[in-house]
Amino acid sequence: MSISAFDCLILSVYLVAGIVAGIVYFGCLAWNVRLFAEGGSVTTTIVLMAGRIAVLGGLLVLASRQGALPLLMMALGVFIARFAIIRRVMAVQP
Repeated sequence: MSISAFDCLILSVYLVAGIVAGIVYFGCLAWNVRLFAEGGSVTTTIVLMAGRIAVLGGLLVLASRQGALPLLMMALGVFIARFAIIRRVMAVQP
């Protein structure tokens, strides 16, 4: 199976979309943690938690409908974003 230049472009779009989705997901996770820790509204906390899971899950399902490679590239993007966010958080904490 050969991959054309157009296919590489499409797969890189899925990778970038995964990175963006991961940054949004883990950013919302940090917001969710702050709400839990500071005693925020229970409704807001639950809606945010369900929303971030639903959005990321929906994006991964849409990618899976395009095939295994788009799904893997998007999942890799989420993993890269997770690594970057965790590294950034660990650098800020003493």
